[in-house]
Amino acid sequence: MALLRTDINIDQPRWDQSTYIGRAKHFFAVTNPLNILCSNRELEEAKGILYKYRKGEIINGLTEEKLWRYKHIYDSAFHPDTGEKMTVIGRMSAQVPMNMAITGCMMTYYKTPAQTIFWQWFNQSFNAIVNYTNRSGDSPIPVSQLVKSYCFATSGALVTALSLNSLAKRFPPLLGRFVPFTAVAAANCVNIPMMRSSELTNGIAIEDENGNKIGYSKTMAKEAISQVVLSRIMMAAPGMVIPPIVMNQLEKRGVLRRMPWISAPAQVLMCGLCLTFATPLCCALFPQKKSVPIERLEEDIQEHVRKTNNPCKIAYYNKGL
Repeated sequence: MALLRTDINIDQPRWDQSTYIGRAKHFFAVTNPLNILCSNRELEEAKGILYKYRKGEIINGLTEEKLWRYKHIYDSAFHPDTGEKMTVIGRMSAQVPMNMAITGCMMTYYKTPAQTIFWQWFNQSFNAIVNYTNRSGDSPIPVSQLVKSYCFATSGALVTALSLNSLAKRFPPLLGRFVPFTAVAAANCVNIPMMRSSELTNGIAIEDENGNKIGYSKTMAKEAISQVVLSRIMMAAPGMVIPPIVMNQLEKRGVLRRMPWISAPAQVLMCGLCLTFATPLCCALFPQKKSVPIERLEEDIQEHVRKTNNPCKIAYYNKGL
């Protein structure tokens, strides 16, 4: 058995996060749907192993591969800043199975107002849980803000979907199939900024290279949230653009008329295939732990660094997912 190296930094991802490939490998490991099958005992075991390793304790039978496996299990279930265990359906490892089911049904049942209302509401309820669970840092979100964000995002998605459904009747059937994606994109532009509005108001936590908090930046909060919105829209795009094209062809060839029952399962499976790759690849578009030169931050943060004689030149913040 290979000896376990003692210089492994498990407080950092296994792969170089300054490169897209490194980030993609990291998120393929963290968003692995199999991680949600881990029991509470396995999660606590992973947490305990990492704690002991940090203290320098000798752990019998622990290899480098096992150590990283424990690290990925931990990262998939515990918040990177607060250390709290995240809600199961809010974890990134739940994104593929949850979204493949929701998205597939949204694109199958979108023609009547009742179907549109139900699935847009269901999707925004799920998104609210994900956005809250994956918020940046330890920023508290008041219940009133949570409710307001949820209502605005759901209303925005419904108005967009119902309006476009009405307009789509005048155009080719294929355009109607893209209504759910347009509604989801519009809702993301409302939901994520509102859910994280406390960061826009008070700023996102900024740390030095040693993890010491040096202030809060509203500028970086805007940048972080805009990147999350873009990555979420791009994450949804393949699973909500490719299946409609395929289903439109099946409809033209009469397949759906002969076998109408295949519509929902076919779209769910296609969404699942797309999301398996789109989820980690789009999460990797931007580093989760972002670096920023001190001179790009607000003057009060720069002044704090100068007053404390902190030699920090590059600061860091968690942009969230």
